[in-house]
Amino acid sequence: MLSADGTFPVIVVARQQETPEVVSLELALPDGGELPTWTPGAHIDIAVGAAGVRQYSLCGDPQDRRRWRVAVLLERDGRGGSRYLHQEAAPGNTLTVSLPRNNFELEPSADYVFVAGGIGITPILPMIAAAEAAGATWTLHYGGRTRPSMAYLDEISEYGSRVRVLPQDECGLLPLDDILAGSDPSAQVYCCGPEPLLAAVETALGHADWQRLHLERFRPRTVVASDRDFTVKIASTGATIRVGEGQSIVDALEDVGITVETSCREGTCASCETPVIEGEVCHRDSVLSVSEHEQSVSIMLCVSRARSDLLVLDL
Repeated sequence: MLSADGTFPVIVVARQQETPEVVSLELALPDGGELPTWTPGAHIDIAVGAAGVRQYSLCGDPQDRRRWRVAVLLERDGRGGSRYLHQEAAPGNTLTVSLPRNNFELEPSADYVFVAGGIGITPILPMIAAAEAAGATWTLHYGGRTRPSMAYLDEISEYGSRVRVLPQDECGLLPLDDILAGSDPSAQVYCCGPEPLLAAVETALGHADWQRLHLERFRPRTVVASDRDFTVKIASTGATIRVGEGQSIVDALEDVGITVETSCREGTCASCETPVIEGEVCHRDSVLSVSEHEQSVSIMLCVSRARSDLLVLDL
């Protein structure tokens, strides 16, 4: 089933227009067999023609091994990936996808606060179902530009008062200070949505509570840092490679014939995450947590760099 690059074909078996700009797609194997397992928070890569590859959260039922569901927001000013799927992903058509990866795992907890902005509702849907099945206490605060632009409102309405739907044109911006102040101090906070929302949640929660904050970004965070050159050493062979100013580690490795698995090349998918044996990392990814950045046990080779002159990688 898997090709050499770890991808495989699926068939679009159903398509649903959730809002004027959001379409959901149900995917199945051509032979109708069981798809790979996944857990809430997981995403898959989908090939989108000349636009390359894009990542989409799985938002269906992890127990349903016959179908996967993803939702695609049409980004009219985007790079063409969402437009490709809106135009080409019709029932019966074939797409090429990857195995699921999860950088947004739902940690066991007795209490959760879920915050979603727009299409950021997608990874939250299976998390809510899992929290409900586990008997946890939880609330969802779901914002969007307008009510008609917000997908899956009917689906989440079954949860009653635990769900707050807060369209911006009716309610203004999400009242994050009130939401977080009213939560249990031990509650795990999961947030997905546009960068301004994620930055606002980080500010509202404060650095002292970042250990209970879990974010998933659609686009890389803005990082201002120098691009000094440095050396990478491959632990398994002892080979050293110079990474030039403005050059990514991935590109430097590829220049000497060392191939690293990559997908997004912007620090959001974690496909190129690599253990670090020695050296100080200048993290620029949008996946690892604050504490993981501080520990620096791994690096996203596509965007992150070195603060030290040498990085020793477990490759």
